[in-house]
Parts: sequence; C-alpha cells; structure tokens
Amino acid sequence: MARAALLVLADGRFPAGGHAHSGGAEAAVRAGRITGAANLEDFCRGRLHTAGLVAASIAAAAVLGLDPGELDAAADARTPSPALRGAARRLGRQLTRAARATWPSAELDALAGEFPKGAHQPVVLGLTARAAGLGADDAAYCAAYESVSGPATAAVRLLSLDPFDAAGVLARLAGEVDRVVDQAVEAGRRASVDGVDVLPAASGPVLEVSAEAHAAWAVRLFAS
Repeated sequence: MARAALLVLADGRFPAGGHAHSGGAEAAVRAGRITGAANLEDFCRGRLHTAGLVAASIAAAAVLGLDPGELDAAADARTPSPALRGAARRLGRQLTRAARATWPSAELDALAGEFPKGAHQPVVLGLTARAAGLGADDAAYCAAYESVSGPATAAVRLLSLDPFDAAGVLARLAGEVDRVVDQAVEAGRRASVDGVDVLPAASGPVLEVSAEAHAAWAVRLFAS
C-alpha cells in the first residue's frame, strides 16, 4: 500500500501546484542557457545537485521526525532569493491542502495552523510522506525527482521540445537521482542526531539571481 501511495504523491497530476512552476527553466530559456535537450540535461543536473539535494534532505528529515518549525527555518536560510522563498511557501500551502484531503493527519493539521501562508514545500512533503505511510527515502525521491522533472516538463512547453527528448533527459539522470537520494537520507539521519545545521546547504547562485529577475517580468508562462 505504501508504494501505491508513493505513486500518488509523485504523480505530476497530484494537485500540489507544481505544474505552474518551471524550477528556473523559463528564465534559463530566455537567457539562452537552455536551447535543447543537451543543455536542458546540464541545467537539470545542476539543479538536482543543489536545490534538489537540499529539498530532498529536508523532506527526509521531516519524515524522520525533526521539528517542522526548525526545518522550515533551515529551508529559509538555504533559500536566499525572496522570490524562491515565496514560491516554496505557495507550493507548500497547495501541497498542504492536497495532502490533508488525501491523507488526513494531525501533523498536517498542526502544520497548517502554524504556517497559514504555507511552510516550505519540502517540509510539507516530508510530513505528507509520513501521513501516507512512506519512508524518508520515498520523500527524498519525490523531492529529487521533482527538481528535474519540473524543468524538463516546462522545457517541453517553452521550447516545443520533443517530449521523447525530455523523457530521455530524465532517464539519463536516474542514476544521479539515486545518489542524491542516498546523500539526502544520510543527511536527514545525521540531522536527527546533530540538528538541522548539518543539513546540506548547496546553492545555485544563478538560479537565485534569475528567480528575482523572473519575478519582475510583466508576462511569464510560469510562476517561478
């Protein structure tokens, strides 16, 4: 049953709001950093090992029972861009709504009360995984995969990229997703002993700067 729940949570059709976000791909396309499948793969790889690793570690730590408030503060500290912090909280709020309707949980109810405007999405993802009977590795997989699938899906719309090429990018990154998940779960376990400060703080400065520029655009296809 837990594995079926993982499929539901990881499904792009789960109403968690991710379809409205490009993970920085829209800004990268406009800047000419993504023009096709080859540099889309480079972009996704960079995002996986920075924002993806951080998100996966926080999600894993939440499943392992670390305090959600402390994890939310840790996520804030690891997200310099106000635009990205806002996007993470909007995604968290939407995921909270979907999760509470799907897997009712006192922990999710408490989180919604503590963060009425939304906790960071990876924190919510971890508590959602707990509510669904999933483990730390499951939550980390959802976060890590989302960090690359979001930009890949967005590139199909932004560039009219062949969906088969986008799927190929994700398949080629599969082994690296596995390794990032292993790192994230280990980091979550260390944090359960030593506190949230030991969680990864890998950064992608271009993603952060581009997010601020993207937020100021008068017309855009994606929210972030």
